[in-house]
Parts: sequence; structure tokens; C-alpha cells
Amino acid sequence: MTLKRVLYIVSILATVVGLYGIFLRLTTGHQNAAYGSYVVWGLWVAMYLFFVGITAGAVVLASLDYVLHLPLFRGTGRLSLVLALITLGAGLFHIWLDLGHLERIWKVYLQGNPFSVMAQIVFGYTLLGLLILVALYLTLRKPEGMILKWLLILAIPLALFLSGGVGALLGVQAARLFWHVGLFPAQFPVFSLASGIAVLLMVLGFFWDRRDPRLPQMLLVLGISSVVLQVVKLYFLWADYSQSLYGGIPHNVQAVQEVLFGPYWWAFWFGQILIGSLIPIVVLSQPRLARHPLWAGWMGAAILLGLAIARANIVFPALTVPELAALAAAFSDPRLEYRYFPSLMEWAVSVGITGAAGLIFLLAESWLPLVQVE
Repeated sequence: MTLKRVLYIVSILATVVGLYGIFLRLTTGHQNAAYGSYVVWGLWVAMYLFFVGITAGAVVLASLDYVLHLPLFRGTGRLSLVLALITLGAGLFHIWLDLGHLERIWKVYLQGNPFSVMAQIVFGYTLLGLLILVALYLTLRKPEGMILKWLLILAIPLALFLSGGVGALLGVQAARLFWHVGLFPAQFPVFSLASGIAVLLMVLGFFWDRRDPRLPQMLLVLGISSVVLQVVKLYFLWADYSQSLYGGIPHNVQAVQEVLFGPYWWAFWFGQILIGSLIPIVVLSQPRLARHPLWAGWMGAAILLGLAIARANIVFPALTVPELAALAAAFSDPRLEYRYFPSLMEWAVSVGITGAAGLIFLLAESWLPLVQVE
């Protein structure tokens, strides 16, 4: 059985699971979710951060073809834009389902505060989605023309602004010291670029035409870029955690310890660090393996897994530390707990959205001329 056929089956099964989760979300609201009054953000917020990070990175990578006209990446621009559009939809659908009243999303557009970081992000992603759609339409025309180039020149700073804005959305919350770091707005664009390169590395490794003589060199360049960005990511992580521990502020120290030694320490050490960073660094540092499509593709998938866990390790720990020491014991209710692990409904929704995103890409790859080999 070919890899594509396996991916089709897995994507369809995941989508079916997701339909059940979405049915529960629409019929029972947040009743079956594990978050509550203390831990107010859960898996869906982390997955939103993960997917929109890929979007920003993919938009930047599309410029290698349509703005910089690099011969090595000629023909990858349309593929990057399709990935950007699919992941943007997956990210926004996650955060939409997280809302208390889904039907009130229109209020952000008509009654939103223009000085609110969250409102600015909503308007920004709406504009970015429109720019990607128009750019995709223009890629189907021959010749593509200067309009496409200028659209991407506008889209790139917007994507980076939105990526940094998500970091700022967390960073401006002074009550959560784990988030209140000046590094966040700078880190998130780097993470986004790492996400975009990882997803392109995976897609090129699994789906690009093997007859293209440029493929090994494309994979090598993306692999080396991934290694560099993983090292930078690890440096940011070390700088953030070491300063928090050295500073000795109880809220900060407790949040970092929750990540490193808490109930889900294995997700950090094995998922984020070992599988998501160290193994890809070792493998992609070897040119022979980095040029091999399957090795490169699986390393791209491993990096994406690590980045998804990293988003969860940004969101959850800050919310699992009580603002007041006695608050956890003051009240007793399932919705008033500081321990959080996603419920089956939350997992079903995220698995379904991810599966649907994969299925849409597989259909687009089969029906549209995404792979352009000259």
C-alpha cells in the first residue's frame, strides 16, 4: 500500500472522528471539555497557535518563488500558498469552536475595539486569508504578472506581524508572569518560519516529483534551515526557562517546573525535545540523509509534532498555577481545577480538523497542478 493511500485512509478516519467531536461541541457546548473557570484555554487554543504559525511560515516561503524568483524553488510557490490557506482555515476553525457563543463572531467586525490586540489579529487574519485567495487565483494565470508579486510583498509583513501579534497577545498579560516576557513577540515569527519550513520539507519529501533533479538540493537547503531554526528555538527555550528559574518568582518557577517535571513531563522531554528537535537536528545535519525524500519528510513531520507540543507547553502551564496560593483549596468543583488534560471531545475535534486539513491537501494535490516541475 502506497504512502498516499495510507494518508487518505488515516485522514478520512480522523475526519469522521472529528465530525463526532464537533457534533458534541455544537449540541452540548463546553460541557464535555476539560477546561473550566481557572484553566480557560485548552487544546484548541494551542492548535490554533500551531496552525496559524504554519500559515505565516508558508506565506514567507511562497516568496522564494514569486518574489525572489529563486530557480531552486521555482514551482513551489503555489504549493506553499495552498498549505497556507489550509492551515489558516484549520487554525481559525479551532479558535472559533473555542468561543462561548459561536454565532457572535460578527461582533468583532462590527463592534470590535480597534485598539484590542485580539481584534487586530481577527482583522489581520481576515485580510491575510483574502490576500492568499487572490494570490492563489493569480498563480493559475499565465503569465503570473507583477500583481502577484506585490500581493505577496504585502502579505509577508502582515503574516509576520500576525505571528508576532499572537506572541504579544500572550505577552501583554502581566498577571501571567510565565507569558509576560518581551521575547514572545520575537520568538513567535521564528517558530512560524520553522513551522513553514518543516511542513514544506514534509510535503516535498512525500509528494514532490522524484524526477525533478532539484529535489535533493531543495531538501538539503530546507533541512539545513530547519537545523538552524531548531537550534535558535532551543536557545530561546533555554533563555526563557533559565531566566524564570534564576529570577525565583514563585509563579514563574512553578510554571516552568510544571513543564519540566509535572505530570506531562514526557511530552516535553520526549515529544518536544527529543523527537521534535534533537533527532531532526542529528538527521538533517547529515547531507546524505537530508537529501533523501523519505528521511527529510519524516523529519519535517517530527519537527511539526514538536512544535505542536511546544504550543501546548506555552498555553497550559501558565494557567495551571493559581494566582493565589489558597485558591485551589477554597472551592471544590470539576470546573475549578488547575490540572488540565484535554477531554475525548477536545481530542476528537482537533484530530478531525487535522484530518480534514490533510484530506483537503491530498485532494488538492491530486486535482490541482500544485507540483510545478518545469
